[in-house]
Amino acid sequence: MNTLRYLSLPDLEAFYDLLADAIDLVPPEKTELMLTKLALLMANEVADIEKLKALLESARQDL
Repeated sequence: MNTLRYLSLPDLEAFYDLLADAIDLVPPEKTELMLTKLALLMANEVADIEKLKALLESARQDL
């Protein structure tokens, strides 16, 4: 099982800004594809299916 490290608040905010910029740079019809690719790349980095399931459920909450 992999040990996850957590971003500091400033790093998390920096990533949020990078993500927003990346979304703005792709055509609107490609946003979903880009976000899906990003999610799969990040899932590969996490490499723990149980943690991924928990993260997915967490992301679905309170939309």
